Amino acid sequence: MQYKIFWCKVNKYYTDKWLNSDYLKDKQGIFVASCVVTDNAKRKWIKFIKDLLVKGEINENEKVFISWCWAFKNWEAQEDFFNLYPDLEEFKWRIEILWEDPEGPHLISPKGREIATKEIKKLDLSKLKNKLKNTEIYTKKFVLIQGWCDSFCSFCLTVVKRWRHYFRAKEDLAEEIEEFAQNWWKEVVLTWINLSAWGLNSTNPELWRQVNKIEEVVSNFSELLEYLLINTSIKRLRISSLWPEFIDEKLLKIFENTRIYPHFHFSAQSGSNEVLKNMKRHYTWDFIKQVMLDLRNIKREDNIELSIWADIIVWFPGETSNDFKKTLDLIKTCKITKVHAFPFSAHKLWENVPAWFYKEQISDKIKKDRMFEIMSLSEQIRDDFIDENIWKKFEILVEVVKDDWKWKGWTQNYIEASNENIEIISWEIKRNEIVIWKLIK
Repeated sequence: MQYKIFWCKVNKYYTDKWLNSDYLKDKQGIFVASCVVTDNAKRKWIKFIKDLLVKGEINENEKVFISWCWAFKNWEAQEDFFNLYPDLEEFKWRIEILWEDPEGPHLISPKGREIATKEIKKLDLSKLKNKLKNTEIYTKKFVLIQGWCDSFCSFCLTVVKRWRHYFRAKEDLAEEIEEFAQNWWKEVVLTWINLSAWGLNSTNPELWRQVNKIEEVVSNFSELLEYLLINTSIKRLRISSLWPEFIDEKLLKIFENTRIYPHFHFSAQSGSNEVLKNMKRHYTWDFIKQVMLDLRNIKREDNIELSIWADIIVWFPGETSNDFKKTLDLIKTCKITKVHAFPFSAHKLWENVPAWFYKEQISDKIKKDRMFEIMSLSEQIRDDFIDENIWKKFEILVEVVKDDWKWKGWTQNYIEASNENIEIISWEIKRNEIVIWKLIK
């Protein structure tokens, strides 16, 4: 079956499960993993589906199978889908709305937020191995360790579509990762919304304090990483999006391990305390700045300079020029090596977010100017970071090979590498092999 994935890494994780599920194995058509992160994201995949059906790009006897955030609420298929989103109603006889997980609703254990994974069957990797070797998406294997959140940020529609925070047992994760390690994979990406909240009963630090009656917020994520490093043989662990609230000294110490990528991606959103408050985030400028600076000061045996990326929302309602300068200051002070700058999406289309109703929406002229300024700063810091790494030795996991000599991948600190910007030291240009090399430009 064909597939099209929009946006996040978790969409890739569940696409893997759906494409290899009993439910879809005898069906014909295309699987679409949808997204509601912004109005623009909604438009893109709606247009994609309409073009498929109007232009006849799939056969009349084939269906479009839609899953992920646009397709359901609380893990289940959204029954009123075509009422909420009438743009596709004329094609509903050729569309099937799927739920989140082909194995059924997640089972939460009675003791709290730990998922009862013993009821979830594993993929038969021995059958998939040869098939997946030729599929670009699977060079890095995405492993979901935690799901959803309790924070209800005012810009987020996803939390409305999804369910509350849960996490998977460390024993189950180690078993899954080690199975990957024994079946061709060398790298896994630990993923979902708020990874540092793994093992806790809430992603919201204020709720966590109330429930646990403890003032100092702690993380159990270090416990999970230590367990995976001991109980799996996977060569590389990459950590996906982090929120700063639950990062502590134990976690920073674990990040020194050279099997963990020296690359961290923060969901920062702003450097202004006032904007963060209006976003319903649960940290301050001083806190997130200190977390990033502490991270930059960790000592690793490989001496590789850390890469820190961050998501930033530009022109959130009420964001003043001074608020914006504070965000620029955060980027410069913490040397954020790449910024994913997202224009604030009011979600005018179909379903809305709370911030859509905020006063002081930003004018288009200011939006354009601020986006240009933040991207210019981001690109300059990124260029400086790459220059600082020229002639340094790295390892790269080869991800794509074309014509036996054109290839690409990423360094440990996430600099894009290819046959055009490296000098090979020890190598075999073969997909999923690790190459030792120097960056030359």
